[in-house]
Amino acid sequence: MSLSDIAIRRAKTREKPYKLYDELGLFLAISPSGSRLWRMKFRYGGSEKKLSFGPYPQVSLRDARKLRDDARDLIAEGKDPSIEKQREKVRAQALAENTFTSIANEYCRKRRRDGDKAWAHATATRCEYLLSLLDNSIGRMPIHEIEPIDALSAIRKIEKRGKLESARRTLQLASAVFRYAVATARLKSDPTRDLRGALTTPTVTHYGAVTEAAEVGKLLRSIDGYEGQGMTKWALQLAPHVFVRPGELRHARWDEIDLDAALWIIPAEKMKMRKPHHVPLSRQSIAVLNEIRSITGANGYVFPSMRSRTRPMSENTLNAALRRLGYSTNEMTAHGFRAMASTLLNESGKWSPDAIERALAHGDSDKVRAAYHRGAHWKERIAMAQWWSDLLDSLRSGATILPFPETMAG
Repeated sequence: MSLSDIAIRRAKTREKPYKLYDELGLFLAISPSGSRLWRMKFRYGGSEKKLSFGPYPQVSLRDARKLRDDARDLIAEGKDPSIEKQREKVRAQALAENTFTSIANEYCRKRRRDGDKAWAHATATRCEYLLSLLDNSIGRMPIHEIEPIDALSAIRKIEKRGKLESARRTLQLASAVFRYAVATARLKSDPTRDLRGALTTPTVTHYGAVTEAAEVGKLLRSIDGYEGQGMTKWALQLAPHVFVRPGELRHARWDEIDLDAALWIIPAEKMKMRKPHHVPLSRQSIAVLNEIRSITGANGYVFPSMRSRTRPMSENTLNAALRRLGYSTNEMTAHGFRAMASTLLNESGKWSPDAIERALAHGDSDKVRAAYHRGAHWKERIAMAQWWSDLLDSLRSGATILPFPETMAG
């Protein structure tokens, strides 16, 4: 005889545990304490086993019968329902632990050590920061539960603060995290794949840069008169001579620099293109570095943080110094020293475009061509580095620079 809800509610506790049987192995175990637990008795592989479905009334009679029928279906398929239940519990726990933030952190750790494709330190720091902006929205959610509307809502919180480029980049990074979860069998599909047109497109802006010869001279004289922190002044003085990316300059270490050989080798992991970059040092660059070394010693970062020598100079330091010198963001930035060098070196007509591009560490999609040009233009780059520093000295002194010839060196 099958059970009914009325019969279950009327059942009294007894001094000893007892059972109320339903059908097909389902029964309700009633203990002296009053607890009522659904169980199912079944046979599998010649042995009698039991399966628990939870307490009554949290699990109703109807639900218990559905769970029983599901278990019987598994038995018919040749599966042990008790083992399948354990697997499902482990699977559910794994899914609950696979939050967006945990997988984002795992993805970032992978990208930091991803061989030739590994993120540079500055890139990794920036990407990790952008992904952390999602911690309070979708960060704690199991990644398989995140829907497009959840991701869009989280990204739009960034967009509403006027951070259009950060919102765009964060969406790209979130998509990369979701695709990584798909690739590692923790997600079926990327919920952001159809959101790319949902955000406001930011206006493309270029780094402010001084590129007129006379104005370059004024800038260099302003830097020489800088009255702020000494390390900042040295960094500003060296930046136009080496014209590397600001992050590469800030993270320069003494063990990368050979002053006797007049060479600075920036490791691949610090470079945007993930290849080591050789920077020939002019006499002027060496003079600045020698001055720094005489004060700080030749260990650790060349430009350490004011707070700790174990950390590099802050990424905002050079731009803040340029603001103190009176240059707005549209007029000059730390990155602008690269545009300054690129413009005047190309206008000079003395150096091949390939040598200039190699000096700027711009990538070359043709690997054979890239390998050839690294060797073919090294001597030219050494000469160009000294010529460039000499030109900067001339501009600093206020010399009048005649228009450069239009012919290019062969």
